[in-house]
Amino acid sequence: MKRREPFLRFERCTGPRPASASQAGVGLIEVLVAVLVLSIGFVGMAALQARSLSTNNSAMARSMATVASYSILDAMRSDLANAVLGNYNGTVKANACSTISAPNTLATAQLTQWCSVDLAPLGANASTMGIINCTAAAGTATAYCTVTVQFDDSRAGLSGSTSQQVVTQAML
Repeated sequence: MKRREPFLRFERCTGPRPASASQAGVGLIEVLVAVLVLSIGFVGMAALQARSLSTNNSAMARSMATVASYSILDAMRSDLANAVLGNYNGTVKANACSTISAPNTLATAQLTQWCSVDLAPLGANASTMGIINCTAAAGTATAYCTVTVQFDDSRAGLSGSTSQQVVTQAML
């Protein structure tokens, strides 16, 4: 039987070091730099996600305000006589829905429901309000109405005014 020689032979170097031996640890530095760059990217993505959530929340509030304005306009269309007479006119604050004082009419009931169902989810505080102004159209049984929904939009995180308004004009 013939003895086989090992495939790799390790010999001790006594001379100058080869060029590859002087680069020991460079791979570790490259990994650390890559991890640093990757972590900065993750922090940027987290900031972008947070900004996206606050902007979407603000957009949802504006959509809710638009729905609220159309809701009261539809209610006034069903009670056109009171709308033409101006019985819906006035300011409704979301923190005072139960204090809407007027004769016990359909207009009062509609305004109370509008305040508690449509305006309160925008924020039940004094800065959330609905303003209705209807004027009768001369010579007709219709009215020109402007509905303004004002709310606090500090959720948007934008620098500037936190008060937002959605103004809707319609002819009933």
